[in-house]
Amino acid sequence: MLKCRTVWKKLAPLARDSSTLCRQDVRRAGLNNGSAVRVPAAHMSSGSAGGGGENKLYVLLVGAACLGGGIYAYRTVKGDQQRYMERMAEISSRPHKAASQKTAVPAQSEPPAAAATETGTVPEPKPGAAPSPEEPSPAAPGAEAAAPSETTEPPPAVDSTPASTKVPSHAPYLLIGGGTASFAAARSIRARDPGARVLIITNEPDLPYMRPPLSKELWFSDDPSVTETLRFKQWNGKERSIYFQPQSFYIQPEELNSAENGGVAVLTGKKVIHMDVRGNKVKLDDDTEILYDKCLIATGGVPRNLQAIERAGEKVTKRTTLFRKIEDFKSLDKVSRNAKSITIIGGGFLGSELACALGRRSADFDLEVIQMFPEKGNMGKVLPEYLSNWTTEKVKKEGVKIISEALVKSVTYKDDKLEIQLKDGRLVKTDHIVAAVGLEPNVDLAKSAGLEVDSDFGGFRVNAELQARSNIWVAGDAACFYDIRLGRRRVEHHDHAVVSGRLAGENMTGASKPYWHQSMFWSDLGPDVGYEAIGIVDSSLPTVGVFAKATAKDTPKAATEKSGTGIRSESETEDTAVSPVASSTPAPAVEQQRDNYGKGVIFYLRDKVVVGIILWNVFNRMPIARKIIKDGEEHADLNEVAKLFNIHED
Repeated sequence: MLKCRTVWKKLAPLARDSSTLCRQDVRRAGLNNGSAVRVPAAHMSSGSAGGGGENKLYVLLVGAACLGGGIYAYRTVKGDQQRYMERMAEISSRPHKAASQKTAVPAQSEPPAAAATETGTVPEPKPGAAPSPEEPSPAAPGAEAAAPSETTEPPPAVDSTPASTKVPSHAPYLLIGGGTASFAAARSIRARDPGARVLIITNEPDLPYMRPPLSKELWFSDDPSVTETLRFKQWNGKERSIYFQPQSFYIQPEELNSAENGGVAVLTGKKVIHMDVRGNKVKLDDDTEILYDKCLIATGGVPRNLQAIERAGEKVTKRTTLFRKIEDFKSLDKVSRNAKSITIIGGGFLGSELACALGRRSADFDLEVIQMFPEKGNMGKVLPEYLSNWTTEKVKKEGVKIISEALVKSVTYKDDKLEIQLKDGRLVKTDHIVAAVGLEPNVDLAKSAGLEVDSDFGGFRVNAELQARSNIWVAGDAACFYDIRLGRRRVEHHDHAVVSGRLAGENMTGASKPYWHQSMFWSDLGPDVGYEAIGIVDSSLPTVGVFAKATAKDTPKAATEKSGTGIRSESETEDTAVSPVASSTPAPAVEQQRDNYGKGVIFYLRDKVVVGIILWNVFNRMPIARKIIKDGEEHADLNEVAKLFNIHED
């Protein structure tokens, strides 16, 4: 219709001029009735000099113009209507296309984005989704990391549509990396700016998910299709998905700049290979460029490998798993059902968790599980020696063969077996190796972006506000940040990813808040032994441990049943620990504690000040530990401090 009006505006002056000229000719003919006087007329075409022929010509021209305009208007309206119907049909068919790509059960409604906090946070509006009261989201600043909201809808396969039609040219908030830190930042940004447009870029094919269940609960599932559903039962028996949110939570990348209320879009299977800090743009591995206003780098890390394995050749590397992603879990699950022997190299968090998980399967699948590490006992770099030795015995009871003080010299493939030669001459034969020897922060973008990498801790060096440049922040495993209480640090744990991602998101919206909330981390050696830790926990530091006899309720399983959450510690602000009430039960004598480490508290000291705390089978007491570290005071008797955790109560 707009085009028709334009045409008519052009034709109307001609029609009016023609009509006026005709009326003038008629009047002249009347005044000179019967006379031979001729009035000169402008001739537009050949014909008689009289006014009658010219009038007919003008009438024909006007009529033809009107007829042509009418036909053009009709065809335009009809075409617009057809295109409208095709667009509506395409929109209505989207759910069916997604369903045909991958079958999914109905998605549960998403939880509110965040509770209101001292920063004025408001819940994130989400059309068509009602708040869920069951799962808290990791958004409240100063709160313990809450369990990610539950989802029942697995993500669809990656769309094969050409990248040029799926990648927006501009993103106000660009988050590089699709892990926990990015997701926490996206929720925090949307909580403070409900209309924000956030684009997450990840080189994985999956939507953001949590990694801890990959080495914990998923292995204890009795569902034979767990590798496909990626759903697991928490220690309290409640089932959930490993994905933070279903696909319905996100908008399509191509709709990012047109969505009325903004939203969060995820671009999967893409990698940022170059950053132009001055131009505020990034380049993807397909040469696509995206402009940004503010950017978060949350690239996480890549698993380290042993040099002995790297130089051993393809036959060895094909039979080695570097455990990190969903695909690694699926692959190792398949191996564990077919191999006769699996050897885990590494005695840290990941190695010990996988050893216990696979050990539980050893009897059912006739599987030999071996764990080797250079330390004297499990978690030797974290736990004091006596507790490390005790933990090692617990792992052995899970069906794991322990080889301690093991330094790998070489790995070869011979007679359908991997042969691990140790430096002390011992030889271990196995079918498959899991290398769990640490994480290397992913700082590939540092060179092109001109960002500083910390020489001591690794990772992008940022200030206390997690800022690397005026409009660039870093969070998660890749951030080497300044802790205003404990100094410069880099932390590789889930809760830190939540806390740092949330803080970075707030600061990207102008909060300008320093990192002050000490993140915690936890590890489970099955459903019966677990611990939570905070601060600097290094076995090279002086430690003081206070222990008590454990009861049936002092396990990860019992703790989650009590709290009803996916983790042991409920979401509590630091204020809840300002005035803890000490237990009135007297501490048992030291000789009664010997070799009985059922539950307790381990204090890590630096210059006589507590800088780290481990709660061993003690749960829901993390705010108290956080308060002790924040105070930074010397304590004459840590046995009295341990009473704050009520460990001597039954």
